[in-house]
Amino acid sequence: MKIYFESYGCTLQKSESSLYLNKLLQDKNNQVVKNPEDADLSLIGTCVVIKHTEDRMVKRISSLSTKSGKVEVLGCLATVNGNTIESDNVKVIKPREFRSFYEGALDDIEINSDIYDGIPINQGCTGSCNFCISHIARGKLLSRPVDKIVKQVNMELERNIREIRISSLDTAAYGKDIGTDLAELVNSITSLNRDFYLRVGMLEPRNTYDILGKLVQAYGSQKVFKFLHIPVQSAENSVLEAMNREYTIEEAETVWKKFVGAFPDMSVATDIILGYYNDSREGFEKTLKFLDNYSPDIINVTRFSPRPYTKDYSKTPLNSNLLKEWSQEIIELHSTQMEKKLDRFLGREEKVMVTEDGKNGTMVARDSNYRPVVLKGNYKKYTDVYCKIVGHGNNYLIGE
Repeated sequence: MKIYFESYGCTLQKSESSLYLNKLLQDKNNQVVKNPEDADLSLIGTCVVIKHTEDRMVKRISSLSTKSGKVEVLGCLATVNGNTIESDNVKVIKPREFRSFYEGALDDIEINSDIYDGIPINQGCTGSCNFCISHIARGKLLSRPVDKIVKQVNMELERNIREIRISSLDTAAYGKDIGTDLAELVNSITSLNRDFYLRVGMLEPRNTYDILGKLVQAYGSQKVFKFLHIPVQSAENSVLEAMNREYTIEEAETVWKKFVGAFPDMSVATDIILGYYNDSREGFEKTLKFLDNYSPDIINVTRFSPRPYTKDYSKTPLNSNLLKEWSQEIIELHSTQMEKKLDRFLGREEKVMVTEDGKNGTMVARDSNYRPVVLKGNYKKYTDVYCKIVGHGNNYLIGE
C-alpha cells in the first residue's frame, strides 16, 4: 500500500501521528509516497486549537479525499468534528479510541529515522482550562510506564537518532497517575550510557511548580537540552483565574526564575492568549511587562478563540482591531529583545549537533540550549560540529 502523510499541530500530535505511520510501515509492503495522487491511503494528523485551524483541517481533508483512495484522520479534529467528516473514503480515528495505542501498541514499533517526531509519554492532562478543547479531546491523564518509554528511546538510539524528544499536552503531568513523575523519567533516560540529547516538551506551570526542585536537578544532566516551554498565557491573575489555569503569575515566575537561575543561557518559549473575555489594557500591560522582564526566546501569541464543548464557548473575545495592536506591541518588544540577546553569543565557540536540512544549501544545528544554529555546507544528520558564532537572524544564530 502506498501512503501519503502530513501532520499539523502540537509536538504531541505530530509524535503520535509519526508513530502511527511507523506502525503501518511495519508491513514491508507499505511505502511512503510524496504526492496524495499516488497514494492508496492519505494519513493526516490534525489540530483544532482555534477555529481557523479547524477550518483549514476540514478543507484539507476534503481535498485529500478527492485525490487518494482513502483518508485516515488522526488528532484532535477526530473528536471535535469526527462525525461530520466521515464518509465512504474518510475514516476517523478518535483520540479516545487512540488511547489504546498507549497501552502497549507503542512499545515495539520500529522507528524509521526519516519519519520521526518524538516519543509521546502521556495522553490527556490533569487540567480543565475553560478555553481549552484539547483536554476534552484527549481525556484524562494516561501515562506510559517509564521502562516502556526508555525501551523506545533505546530503539531510537539503535537507529542513530541522537535528538530524543518527549512530548505530551503537559509533560510535567507525566506519571501522576502511575506513581512517578517527569524528573524520574528524565533521570531514567539520561542514565543510558549513550551519546544523545533529550528535549523535553511543554510543561504547564502548575504541575512544574509541584516538582520544581527535582526537575531542575534532572535538567542538570549534560544530555538534556536547556530548553523550557512554559505557557504562561497571561500575567493578569484575574484572567488566569477566569481561564481556570490553577496557578498564579507569581508561581509561574518562580518556575521561570528557578530554571533560568540554574541555566542562565537556556532558551525559553512561552504562549500568550490575547483577548480573553475579561482581559483589559491594564491586564495586557502586566503581560507586556512580564515579557519585558523575562525576555523569552519564543513567544507564541494566539487570540482567544471560543471552542465548542468548553465552558467559555459562549464568551466573546475582545475587539480584533485592538488585539492586532496588542500583537504588534509584543512583536516589536520581542524583536528588540532578541537582537540584544543573540548579540551576546557573537564570537563564542560552540559545539552543536546537526538536526535538519536548512534553506539555500545550509544545515540547521542545535546548541546545548536548543537554539538553532545555521551552518553553510552539507553535514550528516546528528553530526557534532564545532563552530564559531559569527552572526544571527531574528531567532537563530549563524555558525562558521
